[in-house]
Amino acid sequence: MEPTLKVFYKEKVAEQLKSKLGVQNIHDIPRLEKVVVNCCVGKQADRKQAVDDALNDVQAITGQKAVITKSKKAVSNFKLREGEPLGVKVTLRGRIMWEFLERLIKMALPVVRDFRGVSPKAFDGKGNYTLGVTDQSIFPEVEIDKIKRTLGFDICIVTTATSDDAGRELLRALGMPFRDHKPAAAPTGAAA
Repeated sequence: MEPTLKVFYKEKVAEQLKSKLGVQNIHDIPRLEKVVVNCCVGKQADRKQAVDDALNDVQAITGQKAVITKSKKAVSNFKLREGEPLGVKVTLRGRIMWEFLERLIKMALPVVRDFRGVSPKAFDGKGNYTLGVTDQSIFPEVEIDKIKRTLGFDICIVTTATSDDAGRELLRALGMPFRDHKPAAAPTGAAA
């Protein structure tokens, strides 16, 4: 059975994007390619235990085995040796990617305290979007009682869009809650 978000993309979003972006060829319609979740614990005092905790949490959140990332060179100021574990990452594709993105959009982001939407400016110039999450407890898969340390991670959504506007339209159509970036009105009664 296909994930709900993928079915929604095929049935509704693809046609909307085709008409909105003026695309002639159906293969030029922007689509999701992969989602990369990256967590670095470089500043933690007990780095090895922090990497193990991050590994368990990221695997629980994404539903896929994560890979431990290691330092490429030694930096004495950071008390870091070459090849020492620094964090974890996982690349999601296919069914797992669609299910993770649906949980992120519909369950995790609305739980964030004082949530007003994600920044519409965090695109890289080629249609890919990166989102920072400061706390893993927003995901329902993480048991709050078992959290030993707060971990933040980056979620990079890679699309086939060729521009930021096309990538933004794709994610907006999929339900990504972008915050409106309207200029703030001057307070009433303020001296001009």
